[in-house]
Amino acid sequence: MAVKNQNKGLGRGLDALLSNASQDMGIKHESPSSSLTSIREIELGQISPNPFQPRSQFDRQSLQELADSIKQIGVIQPITVKKISAGRYQIISGERRFRASGIAGLKTIPAYIKDVGENSMLEMALVENIQREDLDAIDIAISFQRLIDECNLTQEALSPRVGKNRATIANYLRLLRLPPEIQFAIKNGAITVGHAKAILGLESEQSQKNLTDRIMQEGLSVRETEALVQKINNPATKKAAKKTAAIPEAAAAAREVLEKYFSGKVTVKPKQKGGELILHYRDENQLEQLLKALSKPDK
Repeated sequence: MAVKNQNKGLGRGLDALLSNASQDMGIKHESPSSSLTSIREIELGQISPNPFQPRSQFDRQSLQELADSIKQIGVIQPITVKKISAGRYQIISGERRFRASGIAGLKTIPAYIKDVGENSMLEMALVENIQREDLDAIDIAISFQRLIDECNLTQEALSPRVGKNRATIANYLRLLRLPPEIQFAIKNGAITVGHAKAILGLESEQSQKNLTDRIMQEGLSVRETEALVQKINNPATKKAAKKTAAIPEAAAAAREVLEKYFSGKVTVKPKQKGGELILHYRDENQLEQLLKALSKPDK
């Protein structure tokens, strides 16, 4: 089963993909407060792009189509700008319309002028892009990370601002743990976010890159990728060793005591030297009970 939207990557590896394109994953940012002051026609030459723009790439064909539409009927929705000095403005949102207007040969563009602080710029641009157009997953992840780092937001505080739940935000941020080559493959559409989530199941960067190459060359589906990750992480020799490994008497006794003390499941993983005792908890309540039990003073 072939992966959708992978024409640029199928049949080739990461090296081939990267050799035909250069990465541009830079970004800047901020948070909210604004009041609409006026709307007017502003010369394109007086307007600067938003330095906090979350989108790092604009599709040329899509821009040309919008430019053709603008030639026919004009700019339907004004862009939003802030005044930065006498006769100079900076885009808050609507950079795609601004670029397309230039392609269409317009000299001016209708714009709302808002009085906002710098701290509002990234958040406004990010939310507008997420709500109005498909922003690629890596650009979203980078923007989320910058909002967290530069605006001192937690994932919980970020959630209502961008209209995404915490689990979704966390999943985006996990993509930034992948090597740059794989992040670029996501941006380029050579692999999907579903593939990326499966790839994150591998610890070694080299294993992640090798698997990404295989996905692109063989057109593996997400399910096939997940099965491969499971196979890599649990080879047959490991399974056999797991079944035949004997649990030492002392470890078995320790497990029994801990299970009674913890009121939960305890797994013993013997090794050639020593081993591991793993406590499994169902939910936070059970974990709190364990912590309380462990913190009780000795009688």
